[in-house]
Amino acid sequence: MKDLENIQGSRVYGRRLTKPLTKTSEARLREYFPKYSISLEGGQVDYTKLFGYNPREVWLEIGFGKGEHLISQAKANPDVGFIGCEPFINGVSGLVDHMVRDNVTNIRFFMDDARLLMDATKKQSVSRAFILFPDPWRKKRHYKRRIVSAGNLTILAEILKDGAQLRIGTDHHDYCRWILARLMEDINFNWNDSHPDEWHKRSADWPQTRYEKKALAVGRKSTYLTFQRKPR
Repeated sequence: MKDLENIQGSRVYGRRLTKPLTKTSEARLREYFPKYSISLEGGQVDYTKLFGYNPREVWLEIGFGKGEHLISQAKANPDVGFIGCEPFINGVSGLVDHMVRDNVTNIRFFMDDARLLMDATKKQSVSRAFILFPDPWRKKRHYKRRIVSAGNLTILAEILKDGAQLRIGTDHHDYCRWILARLMEDINFNWNDSHPDEWHKRSADWPQTRYEKKALAVGRKSTYLTFQRKPR
């Protein structure tokens, strides 16, 4: 097991620990980390071999916060294998707490930079991907840290199956325009939303996140974008 105290800063996200874990959460994380975490020591990752059964599909969430959306999706789709990426220890701890409390076993997580995992992922193995309320990195000098970039979309297009869905949510207007520009320029994706009214409506199978609730509480309207991986 990777020593939790010795994990250094993520290449994209910086800080790993925002506040100390409770003794209960820390003990629970140490107990379940070996069981549910993903290691890259063996090279390329075959997600279908992580669950002890062959899942109907594999869905990937990049930056899951404390896991509210991931848990909801996993409970609603027990035959799907879920992969979550989150570099923050607090977020992973929160996810593990939810998994244990609700007896959710069809989730595996990677506690590091998502690009590391995507680079090691088997091509055409993911049927749906989520990037929900990523850090907009508002300062121009930090734009290179934005998860939605031409390079990341290229590798994401490689690991997504034909027809796979990519869902992106944001409450940041400028970042929304950035996201749309990058996806519209990418030859591998189609934008599914046909009317502006659809941008501000979550579908029934798109659970709300903790961050989204905070944004709504202070009057920030969120945008929900759905893209589809074009056939090869």
